[in-house]
Amino acid sequence: MAIIIQLVISMVLFFVLFYGISFILNMILKTTWLMVVVYPFIIILMMDGISTFSYLTNPAQSFQAAYEGIAALDLPNILMLGSGFIGVILAGFTIRYLRNAGYKMF
Repeated sequence: MAIIIQLVISMVLFFVLFYGISFILNMILKTTWLMVVVYPFIIILMMDGISTFSYLTNPAQSFQAAYEGIAALDLPNILMLGSGFIGVILAGFTIRYLRNAGYKMF
């Protein structure tokens, strides 16, 4: 039971964290869907377990490690990362709605 509670709290935290980051970046950079494009790269960098510099020095092994890291994700991790991605998408829709409603600062 405690694991399910932790999973739900983690999903909410990932949603709120990435919604907030995406909303602020979209507002500051005057873009709408920037974080939707950047989010998968952030997740790959988190899941591969290797240095980002090694993508330049040893790309074949680095991309193989990235693939293995993503393929090894279990259901709780997929749910948490998916809720973060939903937060990023919802922030894009929120920014777009606010711009269409006439808010100039967004």
